[in-house]
Amino acid sequence: MKKISILGSTGSIGLTTLKIIDKQRSFFKINLLSGNKNFNQICNQIKKYSPKIFVISDFNTFNKVRKRFNKKRTKILNDFPKIKFKSDLTISAISGIAGLNPTLHMIKNSKKILIANKESIICGWDIIKKDAKKYKSVLIPIDSEHFSILKLLENHNLDEIKKIYLTASGGPFLNYKLNKLKHVSPKDALKHPKWKMGKKVTIDSSTLMNKVLELIEAQKFFNIPKNKLDILIHPNSLVHAIIKLNNGLTKFIYHETSMIVPIANAIFDGNFDINLFFKTKKKIDKIQNLKFEEVNKNTFPIFKLKNRLNEYPSTSIIINAANEIFVDQFLQKKIQFLSFYKIILGILNDRNYKKYAIKRPININLIKKIDEWARITTLKNISKKK
Repeated sequence: MKKISILGSTGSIGLTTLKIIDKQRSFFKINLLSGNKNFNQICNQIKKYSPKIFVISDFNTFNKVRKRFNKKRTKILNDFPKIKFKSDLTISAISGIAGLNPTLHMIKNSKKILIANKESIICGWDIIKKDAKKYKSVLIPIDSEHFSILKLLENHNLDEIKKIYLTASGGPFLNYKLNKLKHVSPKDALKHPKWKMGKKVTIDSSTLMNKVLELIEAQKFFNIPKNKLDILIHPNSLVHAIIKLNNGLTKFIYHETSMIVPIANAIFDGNFDINLFFKTKKKIDKIQNLKFEEVNKNTFPIFKLKNRLNEYPSTSIIINAANEIFVDQFLQKKIQFLSFYKIILGILNDRNYKKYAIKRPININLIKKIDEWARITTLKNISKKK
């Protein structure tokens, strides 16, 4: 029986993980779950799974849930405790930089960390890697692209690799002209043609920011030189990563547009039957005509910043923070979709940018300081443009 913890159990990755667990309930004991504001989902998970601990970050939701379950055996907490139990697996799936502290907390108490929180890697990779080595915790990426890269690199070293491509669906605005993009709404941006994801990552997909962040993630996680990494638009969303070898061969991994595939493979080390999770035969049983194309920089202007992603040690922290502010402001309809590129560029050209970007993120307090500067500066820039 595997003891498992899920950070972000009410989000799309967390729910998919629980769906996998439901198919093999006798194999798992749930140690810890965590959520934010989804009161109904949190209550349902406490009733169904009876975890030892449920951590709720939103204080109002925490109080409501605690009153409802005050006599239950599940401990309802507002912050991560000093845990006295070990987990075989922890799924790190809290969206945004908010997932960094909980991930670092659970590394000390988990044999394996399955990371779906790219922002943690982007902002705190040096600390994560150091702690994982110290506490002998194995790190496995479970974003479909990075899990595919992990598998593709298993029998190769980086000297054999000519190029690694991450694929992007192109999101809901792939074929939009510039004049049409001026009028898109949050509702439009949340209509992803292929994937069912949380709001933040779906908006990131519509701007292509998710791939920009994934390039940084791949560079850090696999120690890949940036000149060996690139993005291809792949509307089919069936090929998740491609490697071109120096010997002329090209390899890729192809699977259905479901996060069940990488997550279940990571949980069971590949030893499971996918038919457990799909009731009917999926279209993937038939190999389709696959389409790949270069990124259109007019539709996705953020791609123009590709060469600046890691120009200084903390550039990625600043880009991530500015993006989180953009997503929040856009979802609240306070800014237009096309303002995104100008917002990011404005931060990278700010007179104080280099002062913060050159700092090496060696501890969590420094990461928070850099992140806070970027958020405040982004909001100031947005206010000036109104």
